[in-house]
Amino acid sequence: MPDGYDLDFLPTRVPLPRPAPKATELTYPRFTVLLDPERRLAAVTGVNIDGKLLRELPRTGEWRLDPRIDAREQTGPEVYSRNDLDRGHLVRRRDPGWGDVEDARAATEATFFYPNAAPQAAGFNQSRELWLGLEDHVLEYAEATAQRISVFTAPVLGAGDPPYRGIRVPLRFWKIAAWQAPDGLSAAGFMLDQSELVETSDGLFAVPPLGAFRTFQVPISEIAAATGLELGPLAPADVLPRRGVRTTDWIPLESRADIVL
Repeated sequence: MPDGYDLDFLPTRVPLPRPAPKATELTYPRFTVLLDPERRLAAVTGVNIDGKLLRELPRTGEWRLDPRIDAREQTGPEVYSRNDLDRGHLVRRRDPGWGDVEDARAATEATFFYPNAAPQAAGFNQSRELWLGLEDHVLEYAEATAQRISVFTAPVLGAGDPPYRGIRVPLRFWKIAAWQAPDGLSAAGFMLDQSELVETSDGLFAVPPLGAFRTFQVPISEIAAATGLELGPLAPADVLPRRGVRTTDWIPLESRADIVL
């Protein structure tokens, strides 16, 4: 089973979004993490998902450091202990779990390496569930075409992220899903904001108020501006401008019905 994100997984070649050259590239079965060693968090993750071959496997695997890099370059277990922070999968456990059973199991277990985690405030509500369901929604939409998608997810590594236990906790996360539509490559961009859950005055995490996880569909150009990433063909493939949405509009999502595809 080949390691790493495959840029030729879709009929249209889609390179992995690129951060600054200092990022460390880590390949796993069917996905890649570009790790920012200074922030100790992923700047980019990219995964290939074959919706037709996805398997429902029992949850196996435990969080562990990646032995290929120094522990000081990863956000490890000490950041998540005795607090309300969750280890948030960036590449979801199920995403690379397709095809042969043994290959699928190995791929899902690889999602438990710490470079694929980012701190997210606990007590997730309905907006959080919507965030996790975005890829499922796009997969359902794509079933009429190639039944494959490539998904890119990471925290926005902002300068204003609050310090905590030797790292800075990201306040926003981004996601881009790309698929091959009948008329060519299509992509949709999303942003999740957990700012209201982070008590920045003392580094602790607030009890989540209802709706505190705000999820938006955003122009992919806005993700590029927020992250500084080179997104290649993804921005021209954005479905929002094709639907007449202005390039600066953020669409708040309350349910799947609000998603524009």
